[in-house]
Amino acid sequence: MPTSHERATPVSTESYKALVEAVVDYAIYMLDRDGRIISWNAGAARIKGYHRDEVLGRHFSCFFTEEDRAAGKPETAIATAIREGRFHSEGWRLRKDGERFWALTALDVVHDEQGRLIGLAKITRDMTEQHALQEALAASERNFRLLVQGVSDYAIYMLDPAGRINSWNSGAERIKGYSSDEVIGSHFSRFFTPEDRAADLPARALATCLAEGRFESEGWRIRKDGSRFWAHAVVEVIRGPDGEHLGFAKVTRDITERRDTQQRLEEAREQLLQAQKLEAIGQLTGNIAHDFNNLLTVVRGAADLAMRLDPDPRVRRQLEVIAQAADTGTGITRQLLTFARRQPLQVRRIAPADALQKTLQLVRQSLRPGIALSSSIPHDLPAIEVDLNQLELALLNLAVNARDAIQDDGEIHLGAAVRVLDGEVDGLRGSFLALSVSDTGCGIPPELEDRIFEPFFTTKQFGRGTGLGLSQVYGFTRESGGGVQIASRTGEGTTVTLFLPCSEAVEAVNPRILVVEDDPALAQVACDMLEMMDYEVLLARSGAEALQLLRHTPHVDLVFSDIVMPGGINGVELANHVRRRLPEVPILLTTGHSAAQQDGALAYPVLDKPYTYEQLQERLREHLVRAPARAPAAAAHGGAG
Repeated sequence: MPTSHERATPVSTESYKALVEAVVDYAIYMLDRDGRIISWNAGAARIKGYHRDEVLGRHFSCFFTEEDRAAGKPETAIATAIREGRFHSEGWRLRKDGERFWALTALDVVHDEQGRLIGLAKITRDMTEQHALQEALAASERNFRLLVQGVSDYAIYMLDPAGRINSWNSGAERIKGYSSDEVIGSHFSRFFTPEDRAADLPARALATCLAEGRFESEGWRIRKDGSRFWAHAVVEVIRGPDGEHLGFAKVTRDITERRDTQQRLEEAREQLLQAQKLEAIGQLTGNIAHDFNNLLTVVRGAADLAMRLDPDPRVRRQLEVIAQAADTGTGITRQLLTFARRQPLQVRRIAPADALQKTLQLVRQSLRPGIALSSSIPHDLPAIEVDLNQLELALLNLAVNARDAIQDDGEIHLGAAVRVLDGEVDGLRGSFLALSVSDTGCGIPPELEDRIFEPFFTTKQFGRGTGLGLSQVYGFTRESGGGVQIASRTGEGTTVTLFLPCSEAVEAVNPRILVVEDDPALAQVACDMLEMMDYEVLLARSGAEALQLLRHTPHVDLVFSDIVMPGGINGVELANHVRRRLPEVPILLTTGHSAAQQDGALAYPVLDKPYTYEQLQERLREHLVRAPARAPAAAAHGGAG
């Protein structure tokens, strides 16, 4: 081995030539200063496809594409290398067979020992495969960017490690309302609500993501216009090949509609469960009330019999107490049956504005000093078909509950309005009269709202109520085809709204009855009875006058006529005339004689004289229920003539 002081033997020129010639992965050759080829190695022959003898003396521009030659790129390369000492480039080159390949090239100037330029060294490497991979990667990245940018249902954007936005897709612009120019470089906390920013939620989200690799949440976010939307957001950490933290990927979706749908579904499920619970309680209550009524009948009947048999005044006083207690129990069972919807309702069509004004007087009498009563009752409310007594009782029960909820001074308001429902209250749909009783009392605790309609449930002190008032309200409203809604806030008050179905294609007026009676006293009594029953009354003193009224009256709902009348037309003849011209109008005749003695009278219903208020009311209700509802005046027929 040579010693440290021995000099290395210089490499000969032939050795360099052998080394260059042996390289096959690179095309290494010399050009003169004009660009003609003066040397050629094996790598050049392999890569470009030319034999040495085919290229020596040719200009190296033969390897350039036609468009590059036209652009003068070979001359530019030589000029740049001579001027700057070297030139590097990438681009398409041509093989001998015309095939293109991607070349990485270097062109360096070569000087002799005296520093004179003697030529240029050209090194070319075939990078076609690497270029194809790079192009595929670039195309993939480009397509990915286009994909992300084209997604409009999701806000997809990037954050730097500090949480500043550095990319923005079309979905982000659509959902949040900002263009990319407005948000790039700003902190993503701008999308959070003030309360979330105050709670440092944006920073905690990034910290959790950095620690766990991912953070997922739902909550309110803010659009550019200030409106809120319910967002489902995911943040994921982005790291480089060596694990360095590069930033975060943020994906946000607007799920406001889905959240609203879920909430409506939950509310509907809760309403169904509540309805099922009250239905079960109602069945149990109805059965108990039925059995209890049997017991009360025995107690009341036995007390009545005992009072007739025992003359002792002391015993009679005790029996009267028993009878009064039985009567009180009867009232309680009646309310229970109303809740269970087993109490028959005396339904008739009413004009609610008038009825509510009368109810206001009853409510006012039940209030103590210091509680103001107000109302908003439009005069043109549509007609409803209800049991008026039960409606008044329901509103009075609500008013009493409202009164008891007000500890000192306060206000109770009775309101009425027409509402169109689409299933949001007890699944009801259509037009409803909304009757609301509002108070400024203590409110109902949320945990008790689902129980307030249960029979005997009460929050009042012992002895201040039976707990049946609201159960009556619930049973009456449901039996009438409606529903109940409660809105209450503890310490602020409560509003209970009854929804009762509006009568369709019916004027907000009471049925109109034509009374035909020649006896003045009897006519006056009959008209007074009918008006007390809330009917609208027309009076004719004879059959001929009745026909004249029918010709000029838009509509009547029933004809109530005496049979025996002086003049040319009696009651039966009048009835026959009405039947021919107005077959839809019901007819009720009355007589003090036997109906069998009146020719043709048996073809019509007859009420014998003398008749009572209750008998007249029952016969009218029977025939009016069978009759078709009155049409609006504009669509009514033109009378009998």
